Amino acid sequence: MGALPKKRMTVDEFLRLAHEREMGRCELVDGQVVKRAPQTVREVHVKGEAWLALRNSISRAGLPCCAFGSGAGIRINKHELREPDISIQCKPVDPDALVLEAPVVLVEVVSPSSSQRDTGAKVGEYFGIATLRHYLILDPVHRSVIRHSRLAGSEKLETEIHRTGFIELDPPGMTVDVADLLGPTLDSTTS
Repeated sequence: MGALPKKRMTVDEFLRLAHEREMGRCELVDGQVVKRAPQTVREVHVKGEAWLALRNSISRAGLPCCAFGSGAGIRINKHELREPDISIQCKPVDPDALVLEAPVVLVEVVSPSSSQRDTGAKVGEYFGIATLRHYLILDPVHRSVIRHSRLAGSEKLETEIHRTGFIELDPPGMTVDVADLLGPTLDSTTS
């Protein structure tokens, strides 16, 4: 894998470098390559459950959208590229691209090391993307989902905290159950 580059770079330079060599799980933050922390089993489990719940919701609604797990990059600006835990795009995608160009929903599963960043800076970063309508923050420990949604025709956000029930994501026009997003606790699946 080798050492991560130290020089400030653009997203395009970062993507070219990613094509040339294996860097592991990284994002570009203010032009600097930042390694992502390892994930707990709980985080990986909730990410899988949430991706499946969103994919099934897309299918039930008959939407021309696709849910992507970790790995699909999201360009924030010239010097920042994030890699959300789950992204939904409803426009055609280039299957060989490293970046989704028009995400409508982004999801992060918080961990002790990412909580402050996911609930703070990323809200502003993600809503700088013109196509984004919803940002879901899943907290597997406290079993809750924070939904930030851009109000139609506005830059204002509406925020809700869900522990049960259903979350409306319109657009694109789908509903997802909070229990499905968070999945069963690992304690209940392993006993």
